[in-house]
Amino acid sequence: MENIKSAIESGKTALGIEFGSTRIKAVLVNEKNEPIASGSHTWENRFENGIWTYTLEDIWKGLQDCYSNMAFAVEHQYGIKLKKIGAIGFSAMMHGYMVFDKDDKLLVPFRTWRNNNAEPAGDKLTELFNYHIPARWSVAHLYQAILNGEEHVKDIVFQTTLEGYIHWMLTGKKVIGIGEASGMFPVDPETKQYDKKMLAIFNDLIKDKVSFKVEDILPEILVAGDNAGTLTEAGAKLLDPSGELEPGIPLCPPEGDAGTGMVATNSVKKRTGNVSAGTSVFAMIVLEKALSKPYPEIDLVTTPVGDLVGMVHCNNCTSDINGWVDLFGEFAHILGVDIPKWRLYDELYFASEKGDKDCGGLLAYNYVSGEHVTRVDAGRPMFVRTSESKFNLANFMRAHLYTAFGALKVGCDIMLREEGVKLDRITGHGGLFKTERVGQSYLAAAINAPVTVMKTAGEGGAWGIAILANYMITKEEGESLEDYLENKVFAGQEGVTLAPDPANVEGFEKFAKRYVEGLPIVRQAVESLKD
Repeated sequence: MENIKSAIESGKTALGIEFGSTRIKAVLVNEKNEPIASGSHTWENRFENGIWTYTLEDIWKGLQDCYSNMAFAVEHQYGIKLKKIGAIGFSAMMHGYMVFDKDDKLLVPFRTWRNNNAEPAGDKLTELFNYHIPARWSVAHLYQAILNGEEHVKDIVFQTTLEGYIHWMLTGKKVIGIGEASGMFPVDPETKQYDKKMLAIFNDLIKDKVSFKVEDILPEILVAGDNAGTLTEAGAKLLDPSGELEPGIPLCPPEGDAGTGMVATNSVKKRTGNVSAGTSVFAMIVLEKALSKPYPEIDLVTTPVGDLVGMVHCNNCTSDINGWVDLFGEFAHILGVDIPKWRLYDELYFASEKGDKDCGGLLAYNYVSGEHVTRVDAGRPMFVRTSESKFNLANFMRAHLYTAFGALKVGCDIMLREEGVKLDRITGHGGLFKTERVGQSYLAAAINAPVTVMKTAGEGGAWGIAILANYMITKEEGESLEDYLENKVFAGQEGVTLAPDPANVEGFEKFAKRYVEGLPIVRQAVESLKD
């Protein structure tokens, strides 16, 4: 306790704040990267005028409430007001579209990663670049706005992402971490900068439509360990309106949740990978070499130090499960039984283990929003069965947990089976793994590989960006991020590894076959059931 108090008072700490889809989380760590306080704020995206968005008011109120909760936790636990912090880092949902004019005014509402409306632009750029450009990437959103003839495009002087925006407002620096940059515009892993050939192709494509060159509106790329500016006086008041927090704190490069997930799971080394399973789900595998060709199911991004990563990103994971858990909770409440949310999840997840290995013929799609990997254009969550299916609670829950990894498996099978990508270890993190072993064992079955879940899995990306902030100020001369994680963060960390159960693997393969064959059903639902 005294050591922690001393660390807080002397500023030998690091703070990571990550903006997830449904929660903003802050984690304060000591010099050993051990979490010593945390805070959070719950929020939800809005679907307005056909766009998934959060307002600027949502962003700043959420950030301030999250920070305030963390600062209160410090005062409550240790009897100290938080004034000094060694370093700060910000992370957020990947990519999306935030563009500003010469007066720093946001030109159109923030378009999040969840929007698939830039698919025509992404497809065109994929063809021109011979490099997969997903609809959620910033350059796809930009080109789609140009194709649409949107009025605001002529006024763009700066484009960034959510964490890049927050970092800019707090430091005045228009910078971005390389992992997030690689989802704004393709990055050359050799130069650690935006790919020059593709910049030239894109500039030639848009030269008659806009007055700017794309490199002039994009943020400067930094890598893990670089100093990305300091908290200004105005920035300190914006983050902490109480006025307690002192300015001058150094900030690390802002990173996307993919990069922080890699850090939080010690997955920045080649032949390692991680799966983050929350509102969305994505698998990241650090590659030894480039893939043989572009695949629409696989994005090529980088680690926070710029190494090439094969990424399968799916828009949907736990949202539909959350809806069913809420429904069961509502039913229990009608019966006069109030069951804590955590117990509802545990009991329903554990019940799934009693189900048939292939879910008894049941089929579910968790598409609250569109799913680009399986080419479904809009959200139509579905549960389907035949009259012969074995319909019971265990199979019902198992089907919904399997389908959380359904689209992910489609993409991972390409890397692991068709491309022969090698994996020494894969680590799971995120909300789906909070219930012991269940989600972990189903992921192992889906990819037919051992899966490790660390005890720190629940800390997630907020902890990951706190580590990156600490790395910036505590690394030794020449110390790589890989070595720092291995020796100073994860040495001695406890984790549980589950090998795939052959019966589960066989059952998941049967479910996956049904899943792929049933996709026309959900596509037809998009056509037949209009919003």
